[in-house]
Amino acid sequence: MTPTTPHTRPVFSSIFKEGLFNGQVHIVTGGGSGIGRCVAHELASLGARVVLLGRKPEKLQRVEAEIAAAGGQAEHAALDIRDEPAVQSTVRELVARHGRIHGLVNNAGGQFPSLLADITKRGFEAVLATNLTGGFLVAREVYTASMREHGGAIVNMVADMWNGMPGMAHSGAARAGMVNLTKTAAFEWAAHAVRVNAVAPGYIASNGLDQYPPAMRELILGLKDHVPLGRIGLEAEVSSAICFLLSPAAAFITGVTLQIDGGAPLGHGAAPRERGRAAPSYDAFELAKSPDVLQKEGS
Repeated sequence: MTPTTPHTRPVFSSIFKEGLFNGQVHIVTGGGSGIGRCVAHELASLGARVVLLGRKPEKLQRVEAEIAAAGGQAEHAALDIRDEPAVQSTVRELVARHGRIHGLVNNAGGQFPSLLADITKRGFEAVLATNLTGGFLVAREVYTASMREHGGAIVNMVADMWNGMPGMAHSGAARAGMVNLTKTAAFEWAAHAVRVNAVAPGYIASNGLDQYPPAMRELILGLKDHVPLGRIGLEAEVSSAICFLLSPAAAFITGVTLQIDGGAPLGHGAAPRERGRAAPSYDAFELAKSPDVLQKEGS
């Protein structure tokens, strides 16, 4: 961690060693909120210069200021990852300025709840573009502009869609596509010392839960009852897995998807699930804010 001084205030108690990513440049898409914000803070706390990408500059600027206040290094660039020319020019500018990109966290994404029969073509394509095509564009540009020559590590964000994704078929299709894309990229880019992996968070206490309509409140409050470990996850528990996959400790790991879900996909509907005490959590991010929908429950 960065030493405490009158001008810095460490906000991330990472389990990884101080200076792990010193001198490295890491891109985090969707870095203005939620899991992306948390990942950016942990990477910065470990010495990385973090480049925050997203559509809303005010959110990116706020996270950049948080990181600076904690003694870290960050910058931002506002763009839509679905815009191919914008992605190309932004990545090339970053490489020209910094020399290379060491890591990419393809975190940006989004979806909306809907039954499959009610999803329009436009809505389906919009979710695929955000969760699959955009991530492909950023990964491809980072690879061709930097990693093909220098190597590096990429971590893609997917989701718990192993048993289908009822109520969000568009997101499930996109995430499944990203899992497959991760494997293909891992194979094709391995000869250039590029590792490509993915993480699949389950139910996580992040601000994304507040984006769903009020009608889903009771469902959200009951999510922990569907997790064998007895609770939903924290942003820091996803961030730590991402930092591991970016680190030298994962030097022989590529093409895998690491599930971070408390065992939620295990078992089946008829299997009895014993209720007991919730598993302890890894709460390492001081600035994490519990979603409003969970605070209403007092959790």
